[in-house]
Amino acid sequence: MKLWWGWACVLLLSLLALSVAEAQDDLEMEEAMVEDMVEDREDSAEGEKGTDANVSFQVTYKTPVPIGEVYFSETFDDGSLDRWQVSKTMKEDADDEIAKYDGKWSVEQLKENKVPGDMGLVLKSRAKHHAIASLLDRPFLFRDDALVVQYEVNFQDGIDCGGAYIKLLSDEDDLDLEQFNDRTSYTIMFGPDKCGEDYKLHFIFRHRSPLNNDLEEKHAKRADVDLKKFYTDKKTHLYTLVLNPDNSYEILVDQSSVSRGSLLHDVVPPVNPTKEIDDPTDSKAEDWDERAKIPDPEAVKPDDWDEEAPAKIQDPDAVKPEGWLDDEPEFVADPAANKPDDWDEEMDGEWEAPQVPNPVCETAPGCGQWKPPTINNPQYKGKWKAPLVDNPHYQGVWSPRKIQNPDYFEDLAPFQMTSFRAVGLELWSMTSEIYFDNFIITSYKEVADRWAGDSWGLKKLVASANEPGVFSQLTMAAEERPWLWVVYILTVGLPIGLTVLFCWPKKSDDDYVYKKVDPPKPDVEEEEEDDDEEEEEEEEKGDQAAEAKATESPTPAGQREDMRSLSPSLHSHSSSLFLPLSLLTCSLFQILFSLVNISSHSPFLFQKRRKRRRRRRLGQLEGTV
Repeated sequence: MKLWWGWACVLLLSLLALSVAEAQDDLEMEEAMVEDMVEDREDSAEGEKGTDANVSFQVTYKTPVPIGEVYFSETFDDGSLDRWQVSKTMKEDADDEIAKYDGKWSVEQLKENKVPGDMGLVLKSRAKHHAIASLLDRPFLFRDDALVVQYEVNFQDGIDCGGAYIKLLSDEDDLDLEQFNDRTSYTIMFGPDKCGEDYKLHFIFRHRSPLNNDLEEKHAKRADVDLKKFYTDKKTHLYTLVLNPDNSYEILVDQSSVSRGSLLHDVVPPVNPTKEIDDPTDSKAEDWDERAKIPDPEAVKPDDWDEEAPAKIQDPDAVKPEGWLDDEPEFVADPAANKPDDWDEEMDGEWEAPQVPNPVCETAPGCGQWKPPTINNPQYKGKWKAPLVDNPHYQGVWSPRKIQNPDYFEDLAPFQMTSFRAVGLELWSMTSEIYFDNFIITSYKEVADRWAGDSWGLKKLVASANEPGVFSQLTMAAEERPWLWVVYILTVGLPIGLTVLFCWPKKSDDDYVYKKVDPPKPDVEEEEEDDDEEEEEEEEKGDQAAEAKATESPTPAGQREDMRSLSPSLHSHSSSLFLPLSLLTCSLFQILFSLVNISSHSPFLFQKRRKRRRRRRLGQLEGTV
C-alpha cells in the first residue's frame, strides 16, 4: 500500500511537470524561431547591421524587397518622402482655423520594440487635417487578377478619436495629389478607424451604376471579432485586404481572418437594387381599418364599479404616537441668523431668517399636525374599460402597392471597379504618433505574405522577445480579467492540498500503542460506602499490573484487526478521488499556461513550419512572372 501511494505521488508530480515543460517548450520554440530569422537575415545582409542600446533584443534588419509582381511598395527605410506628395489644399465645409491640411508627417523609428534600421511614416499632429499621397508604379485594372492591399499600423500613444485608413485614388484625368482632400474620387477605402467606443475596420468601395454612372459607397459588414485590442495594445498590426475576381473578399489582421464575404451579398446598401419598390403615389384609404382588436361594444360596466374611489386612503388602524407635539412646528427661524448689512428691503423685500429643524422635536416622535399614514385602497378599481375583442372589420396593416423599380439593374461583376493609380492617407485625428509602414499592393497573396514575413514578422518577433516574464504577464492578465485570480488560487492551492492529502507521511502502525480493552461487563450496583478500604487498594494495584503487562506484551491479533477495520474504506475512498482530482489539477495548469501562451505568442510562431511550402509556391510564382 505504501508503494502504491508513492507511485501515485510520483505520477501527480510528473503530470504537473509535463504541463510546465510544455509551456517551456513553446517558449523555446519561439526563441528558436527568432534565432532562425536572425540567422537568415545575417546571411542575406552581408554585414549590414544596426544596433540600438534601447532594444533588449538585437536583430539584423535588411530592407525587404518584394518578390513577384507588385503595383506599389514602400518601406520608408531611406528616411525620405521623395515619392510622396503632401496636400496643400483646404478642406471644404470646415472652419478656417482647421480647414487647411497642415498636419505634420515624419519618417521615424518605432518608439517601442524598434527594429534598428526600420523606418516608418508617422502622423505627428493632433486635431489637424492630414493628407499625403503617392502614385503607383502603374495603375491597377480590375480584370482577371486579384487585388491584395497590405500595410502596417501602430497606435503608439493609443487612439482617442481618429482613423488610420488608406484610400486608393481613382485613375481620373483631373487627379492632382497636391489638391488631395476628402472630396477626391477614390475607388476603395480600407483600414482601422475609431471614435469613442466604436472600433471599426473599414472596407468601402464605390460602385458605379451601369444605368446612369452614378457612384454609390458600399460598406462591408462589420468584423466578426472584437477589434479593441488592436487599438489599445500599442503594437504594430498588419492589415490585409484581398479582393478576388469571383467577387469574394477577405479582411485579415495579423494574417488572421476577421471578416469575409461577397461583394454581391455582404455589403450595405446592396450592389443590385430590388426589382420592385413601393409606389410613391399610392396612399391609404380613409376607411382602411388597421385595428386588430377593438373594445367589446356589448360590454357593460358593473354596477359596483366605483371609478371615483381613490387609490390611497388613510389607515383606519393607525394611532398617533404618544408624546407627539401637535403645537410645535417642525421648522423654526434660525435664532443665530442675522440680517446681512447690505440687505435692502426696498429692493430685496422683508428679510426673514432661514428655517432650521425645531430642536424641541429631536426628542419627540414628531411635531406639527399628525396625519394617519395612507395605505392602498382595497376598493380601488380605477377607470373601467371594455375588454378587447377581435375586430370583424380588420383589413391588416396597410402597405403601398409594389411597382417595377425604374432604377433596377443587375451587375454580377462588382469586382470590376474603377481603376486606381495612387494611394493616399487623408485623416483627422485627436491623437498623434500614428505609425504606418510597409505598404504593398499586388495581385498575389503569396507575395504579400513573404513581404510581411520580411518586415512585420520581424517586428512581432522583437516585440515578443521584449515582452515581460511569465509572472508579469499573469499579473497584467489578471488586472484586465479579475476572475483569473480564482484560477491562479486553484492552480496553486489544489496541487498543494492534494500533495498534503495523499503524499504526507503517515504514522507507522508499529508506532501505535494499543491499549487493552476490557470485555464488556454487566452493570453492577454501586458498592457500599462502608466497603473495606483495603479491598479498593488491592483492586487498584491489580489494574496497574494488568496495564503494565499489556504494554510489554504484543497486542492480540483480534484487537489489532479491530483497530484497522476502518482503514480499507478510507483508502478506497481516497483512491477513488485521486485520479479525478489529479486530472483537474493538470487541466488547471493547462488552462493557465494556455492563457500565457495566447497573450505572448505571435502568429509568426508557426512560420518555420510553412517556410518550405511558401518558398515552393514563390518559386512557382517567380517562374510564372
